Amino acid sequence: MFSDRFLANIEIRGFIKVELRVAGYGLQVAGYGLQVTSYGLRVAGYELRVAGYGLRVASNLTDELEPGRRAMVDKRKVRVMVAKPGLDGHDRGARIIARAYRDAGFEVVYTGLHQTPEEIVEAAIQEDVDMIGLSSLAGAHKYLFPRVLELLREKGAEDIVVCGGGIFPDEDIEMLKKAGIKELFTPGSSLEEIVRWVDKNVKPR
Repeated sequence: MFSDRFLANIEIRGFIKVELRVAGYGLQVAGYGLQVTSYGLRVAGYELRVAGYGLRVASNLTDELEPGRRAMVDKRKVRVMVAKPGLDGHDRGARIIARAYRDAGFEVVYTGLHQTPEEIVEAAIQEDVDMIGLSSLAGAHKYLFPRVLELLREKGAEDIVVCGGGIFPDEDIEMLKKAGIKELFTPGSSLEEIVRWVDKNVKPR
């Protein structure tokens, strides 16, 4: 049950319409439309988190909608993480890729430089990402990339897609793909090609 302090009104008229009031501040979700007058809001499916308080619109509220409209309500953007593992200090390419993902409409999290596999996996789980894009130009990909996959399996998050970018010998590409890296992008790969691959192969978890 919701506290009266947080919930003002919920109604369904064709499209789902949700009106919430949090500590006197109003927000409205109607189809894809979203208006927030104050507190920050994250929409994931039909879960709303406002100022640290979990507000969940129960799934049975959408059962009355037609299937197509219910799918539109439930849909959310793909959330991707761009990560720089190891000692590689070159992040210009990673920043360009992150910007391309953002411009394509994905939600983007960038870890910054010199991240350990443990830090990357922990952040990916906390941020609820759908894909991790690893960028490495330092030659340590044969250890770092499989280690990220191993940690994801240990945490029960192996459904997070992992791809990589950098400079890789042909034999390393084959090894990394066998280990579970879904795709590897090398110098010469266009931003359009990379974005198309993500759009085709990565879906919200």
